[in-house]
Amino acid sequence: MPDIDQRALDSLSVAPDEDTGRDPRQDAGQDKSIAKRLQKNPDSADARLDNALDESMDGSDPPAQTQPGASTDAPDSSGYDPEAEKGLTHKRA
Repeated sequence: MPDIDQRALDSLSVAPDEDTGRDPRQDAGQDKSIAKRLQKNPDSADARLDNALDESMDGSDPPAQTQPGASTDAPDSSGYDPEAEKGLTHKRA
């Protein structure tokens, strides 16, 4: 079997070099003004959302704060009909 050229293998590597020249401000969770707002008012939905967005990676799944939760009623525009759902529940039982 022929020897593998190490330079060829290095050119295929996807691992970053030691010195990438990356700006530390690109790291997630660096916006101190958001951290201050969240510390001052931990119940603020806007501050929690801003913090989650600041810590998330671009193109990733949306933060949990943007997902509809079980703790809130469905908006009228969703097409959810509580009476129809009750009927479906009774049919299944």
